[in-house]
Amino acid sequence: MKENFNRRQFLKTSAAAGMGISLSPGTFLAHKNQKAVKELKAGIIGLDTSHSIAFTQLLNDPDAAADLAGVRVVAAYPKGSEDIESSVSRIPGYTEEIRQWDVEIVGSIEELLDKVDVVLLETNDGRSHLEQAMPVFKAGKPVFIDKPIAASLSEAIALFERARQYKVPMFSASSLRYMESAQATRQGKTVGKVLGAEAYSPAHLEKTHPDLFWYGVHGVETLFTVMGTGCRQVSRTQTKDTELVVGTWEDGRIGTFRGLRSGKADYGGTAFGEEGITTLGPYGGYRPLLVQIVRFFQTGKAPVAPEETLEIFAFMEAADESKRQGGKAVSLEDVMVKARETHATHK
Repeated sequence: MKENFNRRQFLKTSAAAGMGISLSPGTFLAHKNQKAVKELKAGIIGLDTSHSIAFTQLLNDPDAAADLAGVRVVAAYPKGSEDIESSVSRIPGYTEEIRQWDVEIVGSIEELLDKVDVVLLETNDGRSHLEQAMPVFKAGKPVFIDKPIAASLSEAIALFERARQYKVPMFSASSLRYMESAQATRQGKTVGKVLGAEAYSPAHLEKTHPDLFWYGVHGVETLFTVMGTGCRQVSRTQTKDTELVVGTWEDGRIGTFRGLRSGKADYGGTAFGEEGITTLGPYGGYRPLLVQIVRFFQTGKAPVAPEETLEIFAFMEAADESKRQGGKAVSLEDVMVKARETHATHK
């Protein structure tokens, strides 16, 4: 492990995977006058998650407020995970439910793409995202990819590289990023400069994904929302019911993630700042994230930089490596370099 973390090199590495992906402001008809905006037809890939239903209910509500108007779900391709039972079992019920919102069910991603302007890739299984996103990129359709963006850091890098290659706007984020308290703290409105933070969320495990990728990602994204990028190394302690990951940022700040697998399941945390201490929470649901998605579709500008998403996944992959090494501190730069090498060998 390298003791001296070269921040500029890490950002350079991340940037190579797709920083700054956006199209010109005129590409997607973003106008101040909401009535002048052409309604964008959205397609959903994956009906194995409640997000697909929740997003459709909000977007297709005839009384939707202006910040959600202008995007309507018109088609969905149901196929999601092939072997995660908790996902597979949901598809029939969610398929019937989404029909009630005047959504056409189609038989392939290609058929979906012929009917829509933008795409919500909602498949619960991160292993499928790269394969499912490729026809979307080739069709030039802006895409939001739900969590987890991928089932490995190398696949996340590949997604950003492909989006850049095809000049297609893409982003991924947890709805936890847009908790009102987290955003206010990130913007310096509650405690001034954040000196450290702790975040928690459920962290159920799924054997097909690295430990934190499946559900702990939500709490990790909360942590990065208030701490920002710049994590140098992480160490991890795991028990049957709890995860504890300690991250050290390059400026000496410390951020921790606690993953919960017993007791009350909830989302939140605490931020420690120059001007005070504040609670992160309560969780405000999907709507704030969906507002950002609608804006993204209308402008082609991602609200979360690729470098930040990649650092979140490097944090979680480093936590897995720390677990393998018995809790030793692991450098994010090291796992990023290794992931890029893995990606290069599988191109």
